[in-house]
Amino acid sequence: MDKKQAIIAEIPKLRRFARALASDPALGDDLVQDCLERALGRLHLWQKNTSMQAWLFTILRNIFVNQLRHAARRPREDPFDEHKDQSGGSAPMQGQRLMIHDLGQALDQLPEQQREVILLVGLEDFNYKDTAEILGVPIGTVMSRLSRGRETLRRLMDDGEHGGTPTLRRVK
Repeated sequence: MDKKQAIIAEIPKLRRFARALASDPALGDDLVQDCLERALGRLHLWQKNTSMQAWLFTILRNIFVNQLRHAARRPREDPFDEHKDQSGGSAPMQGQRLMIHDLGQALDQLPEQQREVILLVGLEDFNYKDTAEILGVPIGTVMSRLSRGRETLRRLMDDGEHGGTPTLRRVK
């Protein structure tokens, strides 16, 4: 497989990671586009004996971090949620959708470093070594962030079920 075909094969995984990282499908797609543009423009920098997947995810994450830094310097505007799914769905899927929605909200509440590790290991199935390479941190740091992130997610999901206002997924 040539380099460009290897990049094309990674696009679905890049989109999934970017959308989860950005917490917005449109911003995630823009992030993937920026990543692909940068990767294709710098394809000569990819080293043959390294993972194309890890290289692309590193580029994507670096672009995301740079965008966050840039956005932190500007006043923040609240986007409208006009593109969210408004369909009611079928009865068997509603509980599942609510759980996925709750998980998405819990992921959004995680500190950025923990969310990145959770998404890379849990969603994209990267091993600790590749995750450490993508994030530029030691493996022990990945393991620590993953452990703290999972514990925080558990706590956030449990609080939604047992504390505060009752959620729809508890209604039968």
